[in-house]
Amino acid sequence: MAGPEQDDDAHELFRAAVKDARPLNAPRRLHHPPARPKPVPHQFIRDERQALLDSLSDHYIPAHELENGEELLYLRNGHAPDILSKLRRGHWVVQAAIDLHGLVADEARLYVASFLADCKKRGIRCVRIVHGKGLGSRNREPVLKHKVRNWLMQKDEVIAYAQARREDGGSGAVIVLLKA
Repeated sequence: MAGPEQDDDAHELFRAAVKDARPLNAPRRLHHPPARPKPVPHQFIRDERQALLDSLSDHYIPAHELENGEELLYLRNGHAPDILSKLRRGHWVVQAAIDLHGLVADEARLYVASFLADCKKRGIRCVRIVHGKGLGSRNREPVLKHKVRNWLMQKDEVIAYAQARREDGGSGAVIVLLKA
């Protein structure tokens, strides 16, 4: 334990060490104003959301598509036909997936557009979109299935898509290959 004599020695040692020091001629306290938060660009966010919605139309009529009965198939011009067979066989690993069950068309369109934009940013190459078989729809017809098909054909980053294998959702899902 330190006694009073050691405290006095330490005090004298400190005084000797700082004997030539001069006090600063600065104010005693500095006032730092709080940092102001950056403004939230509400209009920019609304514009981006609208651009995503506008990038996909329900009224797009493709010039060409490779549908085989009810099976969804699509290959963008300029790509090798074997891409479709590889996609159908599960050659690429599905890196991300979304499920559109329970969404109305407008919600699904925004969700698909946002999902594809996010995948593009993250460098994801192969995705699954579950659109459902339409068994819960009016007339038991798949509404989103055909809309998803048209939306995907409009996106430049989509190289190809094919109906998912049975274990991946079958006719209720589509596997999409995106540009790297």
